[in-house]
Amino acid sequence: MERTDNVTEDRIQLLREGFSSFPVKPIDRQLQQFLDYYDILTEWNQVMNLTAITDYEEVVAKHFVDSISLIQVTDLNREMNVIDIGTGAGFPGIPLKILFPELKITLLDSLNKRIRFLNEVIGKLELTDVEAIHGRAEDFARQKEYREQFDLCVSRAVANLSTLSEYCLPYVKKGGYFISYKSGDIEEEVKASGKALGILGGELEDVMKFSLPGTDIGRAFVKIRKIKDTGKKYPRKAGLPAKEPL
Repeated sequence: MERTDNVTEDRIQLLREGFSSFPVKPIDRQLQQFLDYYDILTEWNQVMNLTAITDYEEVVAKHFVDSISLIQVTDLNREMNVIDIGTGAGFPGIPLKILFPELKITLLDSLNKRIRFLNEVIGKLELTDVEAIHGRAEDFARQKEYREQFDLCVSRAVANLSTLSEYCLPYVKKGGYFISYKSGDIEEEVKASGKALGILGGELEDVMKFSLPGTDIGRAFVKIRKIKDTGKKYPRKAGLPAKEPL
């Protein structure tokens, strides 16, 4: 998509400002990758529902900066196997890969049309060590090449923490982490997840609340450490984690 130089500079400046409160300094190529990502996202969004947020400033704040906010609770400047469960349009996995290229990223989503979009993004941005897979979290967690193979599992999916933990913790190796992106009042939800975490081999390590830079949007990270292997019966068959949370 063609843009005037002034528009491009304004958009790059907005990205720099968005990331300025984090200890990361994107290079020109990375900034261009974010611009290209936005263009592909809005182009594909005209024919399929990827996001309700399409205004550039909002995408920067609510998708790009929000995704990168993870740097506040974990060190991302190292080689790690990361899986993004229910990635949708690629958040947070694609922004994390752009800014932290040493990460090895797996993007999992249950809709194949989203996987086609993600593969387009991966190709156009020339990203390496990124895999987009189509399937349900409950199914891939039973495959040995994915089960307990990841240092970190992340998810911005909208589900209660008990359900998300059953989807996500089976992917995490012992000593690794599942970090859930959350918003709103989460105290009761976190408290109610205690039983599920115990069953699944997780332990609550931290809950960090913050506002997205330059906004009054409240966000939180729930950081869960994997302290023992997940029992083979988990995750339960498709649908049960959501219908009957542990």
